[in-house]
Amino acid sequence: MAVSSGVADGVLGGERPLRVMHATLAAALAAAITAAKGTPFRIADARPVAGGCIHRALALEGAGQRFFAKVNDASQADNLAAEADGLAALARAGMRVPGVVTHGVAGGDAYLVLEFLELRSGSGASYREMGRALARMHSSAVADAFGWPRDNFIGATPQRNTCSTSWVEFWDRERMAPQLELAAANRLSPRLGTLGARLRAALPQLLAGRSVQPSLLHGDLWSGNAAFLATGEPVLFDPAVYHGDPEADLAMTELFGGFPSEFYAGYRDIAPVDAGYAVRKILYNLYHVLNHANLFGGGYAAQAERMMEQLLRQTG
Repeated sequence: MAVSSGVADGVLGGERPLRVMHATLAAALAAAITAAKGTPFRIADARPVAGGCIHRALALEGAGQRFFAKVNDASQADNLAAEADGLAALARAGMRVPGVVTHGVAGGDAYLVLEFLELRSGSGASYREMGRALARMHSSAVADAFGWPRDNFIGATPQRNTCSTSWVEFWDRERMAPQLELAAANRLSPRLGTLGARLRAALPQLLAGRSVQPSLLHGDLWSGNAAFLATGEPVLFDPAVYHGDPEADLAMTELFGGFPSEFYAGYRDIAPVDAGYAVRKILYNLYHVLNHANLFGGGYAAQAERMMEQLLRQTG
């Protein structure tokens, strides 16, 4: 649910470094970039850019170089470190992502510095290639267990990733249980808890017959976390990675506006989609709707209840 990294057309002109960050942070960023790149870098200009609701996003420029930086309170250092870890994992799997330059803490601030990319919308052909690229990653970047070596975040919410060889156990323990516990703590809806308990008990039935290979997932793949270079090459960013059912990634692409039909055609060029996906996508997207209910309230709790009712009807 985090939003885009390094979108150039969000730049606001005319602001100098010390107008958007204090001197200690500016010096720390320059030093960290210099160390990471091996060549001197001095920030000549720093400008706010579109970059999300969680962190402040800046374009850093100097000596013909440009970088994209996310900055937040030092308490958010692990969130930014998790993002760097996820981007590196996607890059190793062959996906185009903003390259990680450096991340760390300077005084009271945490930061993540990335390659600056000029991102834009894509054509139908570009979306088809994005679908193919995602399917190739799902097919090739596999593991022996579900989960991830570290916990990370789904937006601002901690996301547990303790590994399991059972997909049903993982989805119950690491995805459904934490969101339902948080919903109870937030006092969202007693009925949400009642339906949630029934749904957790029904997970073995809902996932029966699904043979799942633990594939690398982006984990937060909605339309705001994908874009294209001028060449049409697809770029993914703001991940919440783990090894899981590829359908969980595919399902989220249908939330919050969805992707064009060419994307799904491209995915199916590489990987077939089982008939049972029509039901399972509701289960997988329930996780994200519950997360939105916990973060934003509003009508998301009622939407989650409707999704649970729909799933429970499938179990008889």
